[in-house]
Amino acid sequence: MQTTFSPEQLRDPLVARSNRILRSCVHCGFCTATCPTYQVLGDELDSPRGRIYLIKDMLESGRPADEKTVRHIDRCLSCLACMTTCPSGVHYMHLVDHAREHIEKTYRRPLPDRALRWLLARILPYPGRFRLALAGAKLARPFRALMPGRLRAMVDLAPAKIAGPGPLDRPQTIPAQGARLRRVALMTGCAQKALDPEINAATVRLLTRHGCEVVIAKGMGCCGALTHHMGKAAESHASAAANVRAWAAELDGEGLDAVVINTSGCGTTVKDYGHMFAGDPLEADARRVAALARDISELMEEIGLQDPAAPALRVTYHSACSLQHGQQVKEAPKLLLKAAGFQVKEPRDPHLCCGSAGTYNLMQPEIAGELKARKLATLAETAPQVIAAGNIGCMMQLGQGAGVPVVHTAQLLDWATGGPVPASLAAAGLDRRHAAE
Repeated sequence: MQTTFSPEQLRDPLVARSNRILRSCVHCGFCTATCPTYQVLGDELDSPRGRIYLIKDMLESGRPADEKTVRHIDRCLSCLACMTTCPSGVHYMHLVDHAREHIEKTYRRPLPDRALRWLLARILPYPGRFRLALAGAKLARPFRALMPGRLRAMVDLAPAKIAGPGPLDRPQTIPAQGARLRRVALMTGCAQKALDPEINAATVRLLTRHGCEVVIAKGMGCCGALTHHMGKAAESHASAAANVRAWAAELDGEGLDAVVINTSGCGTTVKDYGHMFAGDPLEADARRVAALARDISELMEEIGLQDPAAPALRVTYHSACSLQHGQQVKEAPKLLLKAAGFQVKEPRDPHLCCGSAGTYNLMQPEIAGELKARKLATLAETAPQVIAAGNIGCMMQLGQGAGVPVVHTAQLLDWATGGPVPASLAAAGLDRRHAAE
């Protein structure tokens, strides 16, 4: 793709990077075949190729974002299926991130949109605030039919049981069981702590059982993804910088063998920290952290499961977009579940998004609802007893309508290697006495 940025424009590192990305695009359109929003809406401007043209025009002209461009960029899930498909290696993720930052700086959204984004940025990255918001949403549920779509989507997010602060919310070091083979930092996340803290508890049990000393570093918090995808660069970089400093302190102290992440949306962002801090004084530490970042499935594949003894349940694996496309981790979770003893299935069109996509199901509930219905239909075709996923957003999205327990891959691996049965499986009667029918 030809570009016409001026020499003055190209002195901006963000523009120079976007110029390189744009010039790598050859207009082939392969990305349209795997773009969920294009499949739902059928509009070229709601495909990666169409959005690339809109972004190019906006950035080259140096003009403020307009309503049309904002509408189509907002509809992008950032599922990154286009990057997996692209034969030319177009780094769409960095391009759309730049576009969102430009939109945030130059476009004044309607008041309801501004208010929602402000609210989400002030609540979701903070577990204490999020718990209070979930409690309020739970109380408002009887009135959901009277609410507009976005507010109704927020109310639907609230789980039946809201967990309070847990023992893993504070900085600490949890010793390995037996000889220490690795020392790892665990990212405990933000929204996940409020929505399902048992995921972190299962991850710690799994890691310590396999010889890992687990560090929950002082000063660690939200990865920054939630605000990053809203174009709020200053807020997202502040969150990311706090994590970089927290983990760099551990690296410079007793050292770390890995930074373990069990929320794949966070993992995609942490692995990009080196890029986010390019040219910043924190760049060197950010690159050290990013190089050590591992999804829990990646690390467990390296370690190997000790004496797994899972029941032969039919487990359908849902591959989160941020894991399969953002991190290119596709086989490790399935191989681990099979090695544990589960009967692993995969749905048709596994590359397509479920519609969660961070805050997407709150900001674009109609499109997210259609993608959810399509994903649930393909999952149901496999007749699962359990659905496994590696991202809390996907779990919450699919849990409303799946008809079977939706649990984290780490919870199943913990159970298979000596941990407790996940609560949702026990409630469904799927304990060790039950095998696949």
